[in-house]
Amino acid sequence: MRNGNGALSGAVIAVAGAGGPAGRAALQRLAEAGATVVGSDNDPERLAEAVDAARYAHGGATVIGDTVDLLDLKSTRDWASHIEKDFGRVDGLVHLVGGWRGSETFTKTSLDDWDFLDLLLIRTVQHTSLAFFDALQRSDRGRYVLISAAGATKPTAGNAAYAAAKAAAEAWTLAMADAFRKTGGAEGPTSAAGILVVKALVHDAMRAERPNAKFAGFTDVKDLAEAIAGVWEKPAAEVNGNRLWLTETP
Repeated sequence: MRNGNGALSGAVIAVAGAGGPAGRAALQRLAEAGATVVGSDNDPERLAEAVDAARYAHGGATVIGDTVDLLDLKSTRDWASHIEKDFGRVDGLVHLVGGWRGSETFTKTSLDDWDFLDLLLIRTVQHTSLAFFDALQRSDRGRYVLISAAGATKPTAGNAAYAAAKAAAEAWTLAMADAFRKTGGAEGPTSAAGILVVKALVHDAMRAERPNAKFAGFTDVKDLAEAIAGVWEKPAAEVNGNRLWLTETP
């Protein structure tokens, strides 16, 4: 449902990695659905552009950009605390922090790539999940949404570091889901941690750069944003601890 009449009306959603193409699409879709959206990104200029675009697209929507160091746990906890203090609640954290490193063959894998991806794809998940857990648990519709890749389930030789990092992020998110399940008691969880799985993402600029490319199996960032918003339309028990596949299951 759109225009603030659905499950996101009045919700307060944080988006980590809001400045990229997927983040921009998510900010706009969540704002369109009636949520207050607070984005962060490690590039302040890119973040400001994404926030301005969402505000412009949906006049009257509350869309805010915060510069946060998600590699610092205290900074991430402070971010979660100030969102809850400013708006009275936190109903979601969408994790869109991305990055990719690969190699020609398995044996040419650089462990420097692992060090890079460990910080970007795992540490940021650890910090955001730990920082936002309590606030999401206090919400009657709390959702932690990880965007993952099919490669985590079926790694390829040249993507060892990337696939392993994504798999670790998924495992961490599933552990968070188990915590929501346990705190939910006999009646089940009211908050949830779930995973949206794509093969890869595509956006308009990529299509313009490669007009002859088919991007088979890729998910458009607008479709991803739609799926993100749809997480709040589902019962917590249906989301918690589950993978929602937006591409063919390996």
